[in-house]
Amino acid sequence: MRILITGGAGFIGSHLAEALLADGHEVFVLDDLSTGSIDNIAHIKAHDRFHYTIDSVFNEPLVAELVDRAAVVFHFAAAVGVKLIVQEPVHTIETNVHGTEVILRHAAKKRKLVFIASTSEVYGKSADVPFRETADLVLGATTRHRWAYACSKALDEFLALAHWKERKLPVVIVRFFNTVGPRQTGQYGMVVPTFVRQALAGEPITVFGDGTQSRSFTYVGDVVGALLKLMVEPRAVGEVFNIGNVEEVSIRGLAERVKALTGSASEIVTIPYDQAYEAGFEDMPRRVPDLTKIEALIGYRPEVGLDEIIRRVVESQRGV
Repeated sequence: MRILITGGAGFIGSHLAEALLADGHEVFVLDDLSTGSIDNIAHIKAHDRFHYTIDSVFNEPLVAELVDRAAVVFHFAAAVGVKLIVQEPVHTIETNVHGTEVILRHAAKKRKLVFIASTSEVYGKSADVPFRETADLVLGATTRHRWAYACSKALDEFLALAHWKERKLPVVIVRFFNTVGPRQTGQYGMVVPTFVRQALAGEPITVFGDGTQSRSFTYVGDVVGALLKLMVEPRAVGEVFNIGNVEEVSIRGLAERVKALTGSASEIVTIPYDQAYEAGFEDMPRRVPDLTKIEALIGYRPEVGLDEIIRRVVESQRGV
């Protein structure tokens, strides 16, 4: 099949492109390199079934052509990372909402299968953990820029499901829970590559907040494997799926594990949220997925645990 990946030079997109090529598909990537990197696809640029275009999803004539040629569209182009979201809320909202709007409009003309990349952020401040796909979403006040990303991705989901209901456009929504692995950058606030870089450099490992907030981290290979199975599963259409890992760790505990696994002498220091991001910044205390739905449909179970994820990120940053 011909597959289009918007944001395909990004972290998850580049790994997906690699896997699709290995499965014999023809892959088209559209990326403006605002948060992605050409280095992420350098090793596959010469592949005869790989094509890439450096441009924006806002270029509608180009999007129309690429979508028309594809059988499946993975829409990953988005503003990513808490740091970027807080610093550039206008860019976040416009990129996420308008970009999705463009993709869905052109895909609807010929009813191409579209995967919308969403996020665990949409669960907001909900305390109903583990998060189920049918649970209520609890977002913070509009005066807190931190929630702009969650709101924009929730709107993407509503828009995609509306296209499915009204126009019979086949869509699948996937909510990623802290995907981690080689090629991920800490530039936009991603915590695991940031901790690993700091530990390897002997710098202080900076924990934002008090460190008691917990997360669950998922290896990118597990995520890609789930996407490949969902792509050929007709029962996935019109549905929302969590893709993650249930192994939970506090951010302080994560810092300690990174320090131990790198053999680093780095000091672990805490930085208040208002210094790390902005005054009044809010965070969720826990973020853990309920994986019942995706496991029942495709047998999804994450295979790579947190210690192994950290080891692979360390090897990647060391160039091993």
